[in-house]
Amino acid sequence: MLELDCLGDMCPIPIMKLKQCDSLTRSGDQVRLVTDHSCVLESVSDYCLKRNLRMETEEPMNGIWEITVTKL
Repeated sequence: MLELDCLGDMCPIPIMKLKQCDSLTRSGDQVRLVTDHSCVLESVSDYCLKRNLRMETEEPMNGIWEITVTKL
């Protein structure tokens, strides 16, 4: 699984990084995006809805989110 480090990146940088990622080509492919900005959660959610991707979110530490995006 590819991991995108988006710590410190403000919107729309994380979405731009996700769009450039070519690791979501086949069903089941996953990318993990790590961020420290809560606004990224909404942006990634909107992006996933429009592209038929599944999004799962975890907060392993307070203020740090790991977003796993899966190609359906």
